[in-house]
Amino acid sequence: MLNIALPKGSLEEQTLSLFKAADLDVKATYRGYNPHIDDPRIDKVKILRPQEIPKYVEEGYFDLGISGYDWVLESGADLIEIADLPYSKQGAGVVRIVVAVSIDSEINDVRWIRPNSRVSTEFPNLTKEYFQKLGIPVRIFYSYGATEAKVPELMDVIVDLTETGETLRRNGLKIIGTILESSTRLIANKKSWNNPEKKKAMEEIKILLLGVIAARDKVLLSMNVPKEKLDAVVGLLPAMKNPTISQLYGSTYYAVETVVDKKDVNTLLPQLKDEGAEDILEMNITKIVE
Repeated sequence: MLNIALPKGSLEEQTLSLFKAADLDVKATYRGYNPHIDDPRIDKVKILRPQEIPKYVEEGYFDLGISGYDWVLESGADLIEIADLPYSKQGAGVVRIVVAVSIDSEINDVRWIRPNSRVSTEFPNLTKEYFQKLGIPVRIFYSYGATEAKVPELMDVIVDLTETGETLRRNGLKIIGTILESSTRLIANKKSWNNPEKKKAMEEIKILLLGVIAARDKVLLSMNVPKEKLDAVVGLLPAMKNPTISQLYGSTYYAVETVVDKKDVNTLLPQLKDEGAEDILEMNITKIVE
């Protein structure tokens, strides 16, 4: 039913991991060509450069795709954004398109960039629009990679994508401005989205993917609590909503279940134990569908 385009490169590993956790495992053939997903909703899968995916989705070669918001804007593709998928190659979810110059430059603000400066970037359309709004005429050169290596010998300024800025700093650059923040988006062809059967399938896939992302860094805690300790234990629980509480059959104990942030567990477990919780279980969660 659906043809899907997934991103190659820096997003590839995280994307394949996300799909696997959503029980949509992407399986490759011997040479890695023509991967497939064993799901009745999905007919074809291709792994392509994220720069290409928005236009291919717009043109109808694919019903559904995953690409960065930066590439959606850069391409100017006319499509439907179904969901924001907050993940990236380091898992933080948000990357930035930034303006950077040599660390030795006296320029510390984008408004100080001199007219006719040489700017290297993989985002010529976004860069042109940005500098036009600033009223600074610049010479834009398309970069085919290793953009950060071109300053100062070849270029005066770069516009590049970064998550932490560490690669830029290692190459002797400093960030002086941010053009936009970007995250990964689930995108759809407009005609496909208007097809009720395809739209239903795409919505179902969105629910699975977002369910995995919501479950990351969360755990399920289950414990038994005597009646007289129940209020104290429940008072410690930073639940997503209210904890689930049920009385154990033929007992004065209660079973308590709740979802908490994994980062809080190491400090929370001893506190729960001190307040009277027993038989505490910590379990990983694969999906949370609200």
